[in-house]
Amino acid sequence: MTALSVKQINKYFSEPVNFHVLKDISFDVARGEFVAIIGKSGSGKSTLLYLLSTMDTEYQGDISINGTRVTGLKQNQLAKFRNEHIGFVFQFHFLLPEFSVLDNVMLPALKLKKKGKEEIEHEAMELLSILGLNGQEHKKASRISGGQQQRVAIARALINGPAIIMGDEPTGNLDSKNTKIVFDIFRRLAKERGQTIIAVTHDDEFRDQL
Repeated sequence: MTALSVKQINKYFSEPVNFHVLKDISFDVARGEFVAIIGKSGSGKSTLLYLLSTMDTEYQGDISINGTRVTGLKQNQLAKFRNEHIGFVFQFHFLLPEFSVLDNVMLPALKLKKKGKEEIEHEAMELLSILGLNGQEHKKASRISGGQQQRVAIARALINGPAIIMGDEPTGNLDSKNTKIVFDIFRRLAKERGQTIIAVTHDDEFRDQL
């Protein structure tokens, strides 16, 4: 089944001059596929990710996610869709430093209000276990290592059961060892859980893992 379908995407920037940054982009991503979009800084890969994630709606073409055509939806509809269907992992983890690891993971699900707190906590603990963070759940996010913080960010991205996880330079702030750990986690999530993952990166080490 197709998780993401992109048809004839064109994107223009008008400042400081007119520039055709994305030209006639079309591709499909199957459910459970791990896709890396690799290119140098300034090549347009992050621009593409912002379109795919519905954060930027100024483009020509069509984007469908999980069978829903998101092109043309209103901003409030897109915000609701993102909360339910898309998980994000960025270069910087953006965890709340004074909150516990567990609380950080639970927050998106508590905000969505589709499940009770007990069920959300149980699922968050399961995700932390899968990501090798047993025993870290009650520590403040500021008290764990950078590699562990990025794994917490991955758990947070997974908590609402998204159709797709989108990563914007997800290993850009990590050393070689933790880059490999994050890559292995993504690969395992795709293979064992059928999680669709799209990551953009200029990281040669990440590319070498493919």
